[in-house]
Amino acid sequence: MTKIGDRTNYCTDVTENDIGKTVTVKGWAAKRRDFGGLIFVDLRDRTGILQVVFDASKIKDFALAEKVRSEYVLAITGKLRRRSDETINANLKTGTLEVLASDLEILATADTPPFAIDDADGVNEMTRLKYRYLDLRTEKMTEILRLRSEMMYVARDYFHRNGFWEVETPYLGKSTPEGARDYLVPSRIKNGAFYALPQSPQLYKQLLMLAGTDRYFQIARCFRDEDLRANRQPEFTQIDMEMSFVTQQQVMSTAYGLVREIFDKCGGVKLPETVRQMPYDEAMRRFGSDKPDTRFGLEITDISDLVKDCGFQVFERAVGMKGGSVRLINAKGFVDEDNLILSRRDIDALGEWVKTYKAKGLAWISVRKNGELLSSITKFMSKETVDAILKRADAKPGDILLFCADKDEVVFKTLGALRLHLAEIGDLIDKSKFDVLWIVDFPMFEWSDEEKRYMAMHHPFTMPYEADLKYLESDPARVRAAAYDLVINGEESGGGSLRIHDRELQKRIFNALGFTDAQIEERFGFFVNAFNYGAPPHGGLAFGFDRLVMMLAGTDNIKDVIAFPKIQNASDMMTQAPAAVDKKQTEELGLKIVEKI
Repeated sequence: MTKIGDRTNYCTDVTENDIGKTVTVKGWAAKRRDFGGLIFVDLRDRTGILQVVFDASKIKDFALAEKVRSEYVLAITGKLRRRSDETINANLKTGTLEVLASDLEILATADTPPFAIDDADGVNEMTRLKYRYLDLRTEKMTEILRLRSEMMYVARDYFHRNGFWEVETPYLGKSTPEGARDYLVPSRIKNGAFYALPQSPQLYKQLLMLAGTDRYFQIARCFRDEDLRANRQPEFTQIDMEMSFVTQQQVMSTAYGLVREIFDKCGGVKLPETVRQMPYDEAMRRFGSDKPDTRFGLEITDISDLVKDCGFQVFERAVGMKGGSVRLINAKGFVDEDNLILSRRDIDALGEWVKTYKAKGLAWISVRKNGELLSSITKFMSKETVDAILKRADAKPGDILLFCADKDEVVFKTLGALRLHLAEIGDLIDKSKFDVLWIVDFPMFEWSDEEKRYMAMHHPFTMPYEADLKYLESDPARVRAAAYDLVINGEESGGGSLRIHDRELQKRIFNALGFTDAQIEERFGFFVNAFNYGAPPHGGLAFGFDRLVMMLAGTDNIKDVIAFPKIQNASDMMTQAPAAVDKKQTEELGLKIVEKI
């Protein structure tokens, strides 16, 4: 028990209306300034900072105040008063107030921290993650945790008001062959058998629709054993939802209503009432991506028809190959001599940069101020062909045309990444703007060179368009899916689809994916058997909750919005997980650790 009573206020809950009141506040000593018989301490709790004054003539035990150091945990009672005019701090919410302490208790002492909490931004990320509990004390991280909590509350409130039930689904389930690599959990009871941690609650939420739940949601933890990126972690959170007896537009409308409410209530951002929809094929043609950032231009232009017989063999070969094309981006004004954004050295560097995306290089034509063309490829083509290219690209003096010639898969990936790279170089993106659109009409399947078969672009339970079912066996690449992704500022914030509810159609889809009846029974038997007992039409969607938090928090690093994240190699700097375990544990599981080849 502490000698000082219960806390009466959080640090920044006090206002000028409380001046003259005796308050008890508790928190950490963020900063200490000693002026002899007068000591000032900035007390920090999760709400912010409140200045406390220890006056030797006003406090019972001034010697105790002299012992206070950085990050000591304190309980303080005193009278709230207004600061003198010359000491007001306009940068603090409580900058006009301070507590004149009459009682102090040191609840815990602290070693000197490995970094200053108020200067953590300048600290190496690995150090901050090793001492994450200290990093979480910073104003930035405290605010993100508060924002994340508020967003969860708003989501739950929205779903409850719209007739959804929150249902938890298992963490220990069965491994399925589609999607990313599973995290496996060995069974102690059934030797040689494994559970899989869920990549998503997909099968369970569909089974809940078969069970008659009608409207389900869950803020679900998900796990994928895949390489990490700035917006990807091995364990992450989804806002998961599913609805029965609905159309595609009803699912999309309900899901977008949730996003609008979260952005409005938690970020003060007013998203438009309606969202434009863009077919997948259009998104790829114009932006080279199924999650296009349309806050800026730099759209892709197809010139395949102009260069199929142009005399430049690189272009001709690309157009001649199956699924090949030649496309360009006009970086308008990037080589204007008066405002040079790309130098010749920069252009050469881009030629090397695009090889990351399997492109062989980057052809270019620069239009100078006097109309002169600089390029290494124009000599291979007629003036008429070059003029036609310039016209289609709307090329003007100061522009540079950047070309990619290859299979469409490579061209789209390369130019899609290049336009984003150029936008950053040219500072073309208004970061204060939120750009929202639905991508629809996705392909049902995509070809895998590694597997030598068609794979489900989303998952094998996605409903194909009825009009395309005639192509299912003869030309699977032509089949479109009733799938939809909500894209915000070039990030897929959520995606879903209508689901198959007809058992015969589900079997056709499995067959198109190359599964035999025996494989279907082994991998999905419990799921497909449920469809024998009456499955309602249903559909749903899952939002990447961490990505939504990133958007409202204004960060591009997912580690900023997760309390205890992993680093690039999927390890935890703080706990040092993953780590070796006792031999007894592996023996109980029937496991033998062998050296990895």
